Amino acid sequence: MQLTLIVAKAKNHVIGKDNQLIWKLSADLKRFKNLTTGHHMLMGRKTYESLGKPLPNRTHIVITRNPDFSVPEGHSTFSSVEDAFVFCNKTGVNELFIIGGGQIYAETINLCDRLEITEVEASPEGDTYFPKINPKIWEETGREDHPADEKNEYPFSFVTYEKTKNA
Repeated sequence: MQLTLIVAKAKNHVIGKDNQLIWKLSADLKRFKNLTTGHHMLMGRKTYESLGKPLPNRTHIVITRNPDFSVPEGHSTFSSVEDAFVFCNKTGVNELFIIGGGQIYAETINLCDRLEITEVEASPEGDTYFPKINPKIWEETGREDHPADEKNEYPFSFVTYEKTKNA
């Protein structure tokens, strides 16, 4: 199973505030949809709740310590990332997208095979952060730079990192 982490992060590593996105980047939302549609997505409970409902054409796997938390049929909850990985391996998931939040990213970043990062040219205040990307483990393999425009509040770059051979 390939593990792909996907996130939009600011220059100061902020990824959210009050369980919400902190910028308007239409291109990032389109990229997220294009990459994750048809796949399983792993997330923490707060990230799931921030979505409002399951996103179409994706299977949601939610990590929660609350045994009474439920998700609609076809989606799953687990008490740990490890249990979710076991489930995905047993059910033949080819690629699992890690979509947040901060605690889930910190726990999984070095287990992933690829990082799909939207680097936002901003330094907003926030309460949720993305961990630093260790250059000894990750190598940048692709970058697309984009200016701010009427649909994208800040300049941003789509950056792909692959795990280095010596990691």
